[in-house]
Formats: sequence, structure tokens, C-alpha cells
Amino acid sequence: MNDVVSAVKSRNILVLGAGELGMPVLRNLARRAKNVEGARISVLLRASAVASDEPTKRRDISEIRDLGIEIVVGDLVKSSVDELASVFQQYDTVIGCTGYAAGIDTPMKLAEAALRSGVPRYFPWQFGVDFEAIGRGGPQDIFDAQLDVRELLRSQSKTEWVIISTGMFMSYLFEPEFGVVDLNNSAVHALGSLDTAVTLTTPDDIGVLTAEIVFFEPTIRNEIVFLAGDTITYGEVADKLEAALGRPFSRSEWTEPFLMEELARAPQNMMRKYRAAFAQGRGVAWDKAGTFNQRNAIPVTDVTAWIGANLTSSRSN
Repeated sequence: MNDVVSAVKSRNILVLGAGELGMPVLRNLARRAKNVEGARISVLLRASAVASDEPTKRRDISEIRDLGIEIVVGDLVKSSVDELASVFQQYDTVIGCTGYAAGIDTPMKLAEAALRSGVPRYFPWQFGVDFEAIGRGGPQDIFDAQLDVRELLRSQSKTEWVIISTGMFMSYLFEPEFGVVDLNNSAVHALGSLDTAVTLTTPDDIGVLTAEIVFFEPTIRNEIVFLAGDTITYGEVADKLEAALGRPFSRSEWTEPFLMEELARAPQNMMRKYRAAFAQGRGVAWDKAGTFNQRNAIPVTDVTAWIGANLTSSRSN
């Protein structure tokens, strides 16, 4: 815990993006802002997203407006650092929720823009694993880029920063493309070993907890805040699937050497990079005890509850 008391308060907040994480963050910031005098929320979106006829995007835009959130049009990829800085400087807090879809160089670009703008408080897109525990030179090069961002933020004292470590998005563990859980064949493929653990948190819970962290008193500054919906081994995932779905699940291990060989055959494959990184079992799991949600008694969704809410409709005899 950082022991220097901050005078910075988040009252004029800009969120970057309104996707899988951005929407839960926006919903919960808007909810909490109702009880915080002077707090107002804005979101930066591409013009194409605001004008889109795609039903999901139209629904999100309508919800954003109904929440009283101001929409700011901008492009994180096409805009220069100076152009982004000119936008960021209008706010006292900027929260990155764009993910990696914008490219591996975007996290550093946004951090540079935040520092150039002089924004008092910055939450970079670091909603993931413990990059420092993982270290440099691993199979997922995006993690090295995130360490570069941390070094930049720590090298200065003008802008306060907060990093929120969440582990993997819980739903991602069950994505067919990720390959860990194969529901069709009732199989679990453990990354590393069946005893390797992973920390998981749902985007909805991250949204709730991020809003609490933003408005927490005393202000959190220059700190990495850990969250955890659940920390579980791959073997335990198989156990919970069997209990919930009422059928046996086979278990196999995709060892680190096997996954590194797979990656060598397709070195740019993003999914293979992630599998190999998680198989190492370093920096991808931490105990729920001591997390922000545990210390503040904020309820979160664990794997059993997630399976019950999302997979039990597929139960078969």
C-alpha cells in the first residue's frame, strides 16, 4: 500500500473504449457517480462506432446515452500522441479499456499521451496478469510491452497511476478457441499441468471493482491493485464442470514444452502465445486473500457460479 496521501480526486473521468470491459466499467462508474458530488463520466469512441447500424453497437450507444455519459469522438489508432494529449488534458482521470485489439504499440502510445497531457490520474489498460512476476522475454510479447508502460509511469511523478490486475477474464477460459475447455468432447486440457493455477475475474465484476477503486478514499495512487473472482487449478475446473453438468470430463496436460513447440510452428499466433505463457504458471495466479474485493467484502463471481449461470443449459445425461 502506498503510504503517501493523494490530493487527486476523480471527478471528470474519460473512459477509452466501450467493449467487453468498457461497458461494465461505464455502467458502474455512472452508478457510483450519482453519489459523488461533481462526478461526470465521458467515453471516447470512434465515429464509426457511434454511427454504426450494428444492433449490438446501437444498443450500447443507447445505453451509454441513457446513463448520462458524454460521448467524445476520437480514434486511438489514427490520432497522434499530441492529438490524444489535447483530449486527455480536459479530464482529471483517464481509464484505458480498449484491450489489445488496437495493437501492441497502443498501450505505450496512450501512456505517452496521458503523461504529455498532464492528466492527474491514469489507469492504463493492464487488466490482466502480474507482468512483473512473469518477467521479460516470455512467449507473449504483449506482456513485455506492458512492462514498458509500467516503467514509463514509474519514471515520473506528475501523473498518478493505478494498475488493476484481474487475471484472465473468466469467460475466456471457456472459449472454444482457447482450447482449455472442450465442452463438445467433455474434456479439459490443462495449461502446464492439472495443478497449474489461474486467477479469473468476470468483466462485470471488474467493472464494479474498478468503479470502487476509482472513488475509493483515501485515493489509491501509484499502486497495483489485485482482484480475483476465483483462483483455481485446471484440475479443479474439470471437477466443477463434472459436478455442474453431471457428466465425466477427461483430463490431459498441455505441457509448457509442448505448447512452446506449437508456438514455434506459428510464432505469430496470439492464442498459442497466451497458452504458452499461462502454462508457465508464473504471475497468472494469486490468492484471493488480500485482494481488493476480499479486503472490502465485495462479492464476486467464482467459477462454480459462472458455470451455473452460463453452461448448465448445455447439461446432458
